[in-house]
Amino acid sequence: MRFVDILGAAVSNSFRSKLRTSLTVIAVFIGAFTLTITSAIGTGVNEYITTQVASMGAADVLTVTKQGDQTKNIDAGPAKYDPAKASLSGGFGPGGQAPPGVSFSALTLKDIDTIGATPGILDANPLTQVSPNYIEYNGRGKFELTVDPAAALTTPDLVAGEPFSESGDANEILLPGSYLENLGLGKADAAVGKTVTLGITTYTGEQREVTATVAGVKNESLFSNGVGLSQPLTDALSAIQNQGKPSNTVEGFFAATAHIDANSTQEQIDVIKADLDAQGFKAQTVADQLGTFETVINGIVGVLNAFAVIALIAAGFGIINTLLMSVQERTREIGLMKAMGMSGGKIYALFSMEAIFIGFLGSAIGAVVAIALGSVISNALSNTVLSGLPGLHIMQFAPASIAVIIGIVMLIAFLAGTLPARRAARQNPIDALRYE
Repeated sequence: MRFVDILGAAVSNSFRSKLRTSLTVIAVFIGAFTLTITSAIGTGVNEYITTQVASMGAADVLTVTKQGDQTKNIDAGPAKYDPAKASLSGGFGPGGQAPPGVSFSALTLKDIDTIGATPGILDANPLTQVSPNYIEYNGRGKFELTVDPAAALTTPDLVAGEPFSESGDANEILLPGSYLENLGLGKADAAVGKTVTLGITTYTGEQREVTATVAGVKNESLFSNGVGLSQPLTDALSAIQNQGKPSNTVEGFFAATAHIDANSTQEQIDVIKADLDAQGFKAQTVADQLGTFETVINGIVGVLNAFAVIALIAAGFGIINTLLMSVQERTREIGLMKAMGMSGGKIYALFSMEAIFIGFLGSAIGAVVAIALGSVISNALSNTVLSGLPGLHIMQFAPASIAVIIGIVMLIAFLAGTLPARRAARQNPIDALRYE
């Protein structure tokens, strides 16, 4: 009996009991459908994160912070007060104080110089945080704004206009597209070049205004959202924000950006990190900072995949039950096939092929339905709930992943069919022919 004949007989035998086979296929379908959907979610989100990381263009940038008292044992109580300790230059409310429950040490200008002098560091600049109160265009109303804290690290995805020039000395701003309508700036192309006004409060509570030119309009992303400010504009706002600050206050910064050679190897980056660590600083690349996101996402997808695998294991027991009943019902038929010279190996192959076919049928239908339904849901979410994150398709179906899933389901089906197939192959032809 040729392989083609065995395959044809297996497919035909699978539908002898249509109801039983259909119920087993449904069980396989549920597991395969779930596994395909969860795999697509993992692929879609991780692909988006990878794209966003690549767009940030920060392969040559380290974010450096000071290793502060948050590393100490909380049971040891509060640290001794140090009047010479730097306070943050804005960004967290009056006096640059951190929110309750957050503990860190600010970087001083001396720290910035120390970071810049570290071997492998090309230059280091303080990451100044400013908190403007409002933005306004041509007296058409004041609106709250959020400053993008990652503007110094990102390469903006522009709809119109140009990014800041590295050698520029003008007060420039990048606006998210969502700001245009409320501010009355019109379309993206029309907004470029217009002048907006930013309001900011001094240390003593007086309000000042600074004008800025719209350099471009950008799309918001998962890791870059809010208004982008050029360095001259940031410096101008910071100067106003610190007006009235006591002269004996040591100016501090939450973090610094340190540029390294873009061609540095991972080993060289690790050496730079170790040198900074020895000096009391913590350095991270963008990939380091985003690694936590990927870990959490992979963990969630892993849990969802585990539920899908449980469903497939349950479907495997369904396959065992279906084939055991089939072996029992076809005992005399098996005896006749053996009496006519069919070997035990071919009978084993026949029943194994039935199991594999059931697994393939359920997984293929599950994958096709998951792709069709998932694509519709993903497109709907991209145009509604996730419209603020251009380029994010929550589900992406990779052909290789689909093939692997179908292969895994077929393997589970084969393993599930092993016991019934062995029982069929070991039937004694004389006893089988006498079976009632």
